[in-house]
Amino acid sequence: MQTYLLSQQFNSRPLAENSTACPANATICNGTSCVLPEDNFNEILSAILSTVLTILLALVMFSMGCNVELQKFWGHIKRPWGIFVGFLCQFGIMPLTAFLLSLAFDVLPIQAVVVLIMGCCPGGTASNVVAYWVEGDMDLSISMTTCSTLFAMGMMPLCLFLYTKTWTDSNAIVLPYESIGVSLVALVIPISFGMYVNHKWPSKAKIILKVGSIAGAVLIVVTAVVGGILYRGSWIISPKLWIIGTIFPAAGYSLGFILARVAGLPWHRCRTVSLETGMQNTQLCSTIVQLSFTPEELELMFTFPLIYSIFQLLFALLILIGYRVYRRHWIKTKTDVEKTEEKEDSKSTSSHAKINGGFVSNETK
Repeated sequence: MQTYLLSQQFNSRPLAENSTACPANATICNGTSCVLPEDNFNEILSAILSTVLTILLALVMFSMGCNVELQKFWGHIKRPWGIFVGFLCQFGIMPLTAFLLSLAFDVLPIQAVVVLIMGCCPGGTASNVVAYWVEGDMDLSISMTTCSTLFAMGMMPLCLFLYTKTWTDSNAIVLPYESIGVSLVALVIPISFGMYVNHKWPSKAKIILKVGSIAGAVLIVVTAVVGGILYRGSWIISPKLWIIGTIFPAAGYSLGFILARVAGLPWHRCRTVSLETGMQNTQLCSTIVQLSFTPEELELMFTFPLIYSIFQLLFALLILIGYRVYRRHWIKTKTDVEKTEEKEDSKSTSSHAKINGGFVSNETK
């Protein structure tokens, strides 16, 4: 693990804000923040679940690809207005929001840096699953996830350079380009196979999609639970990070939706851009954090990526429930009213034509 030196900044402020006894077996303990030693249970569980979750994720992405049509996908690449709006949200709104939240809550320099790392990460694959459930544009969702992961190679260093110099030297942050590359490959290959299946066997692709969408929803929940088990020794951190972890994803969803609507995108694409903006690649953030900080520094913000992950899933669930309720009741009622009005207009037009001997067009029949 590479050392990340911020001693001058940290000496000017206390390392912890509360004082409660840590567990007796904690290797690092400072106030309410503590890190427990790794045990065999965590090591074995992490290795097994990492392998299983990676395979499941590839299968879920394969199933999501079964809902993507090559022509529509290529249309988003040739006319990338939706991708461009998503790009502005991902690498414009999110880093700026992270910067403003860090200033507003006056967190420690190292805590501000981890919030900024989260804000500079590309979109996560969970957004594709949720976009399916809220009837978003799957072609746009997958193209945005793929492009944001590709753009992250250059945009993450740039954004971190611009925003983190308020607190520290951005050169000390280790960006795992190999992890970003692996994420890109893990997206492109399964989705490409899914698109091929959808092209060759569309009826089978629909069955695979239904199974994969349910498996994807289960996978998202399992990932959050596993993270809670593996990092159970570092749950007590600064209350400010809990508040930021709550506000940040909500701000991402809201601002992404607003910008997409201002840009003139239709409603289903606004939902897609919103989800892609708020749902970050928290696994990548965790990797960067562990590579860049010493154990003493990790205690101050080690669990923030997991906190963000939990709240981004909670808000995504609220969005899903809200959309389903809206679709079931409001749209159904509106459609029924419109059909009734159309029937009444048709009857009145027909009767008027009979009385006056006029012509009734096919549109009113």
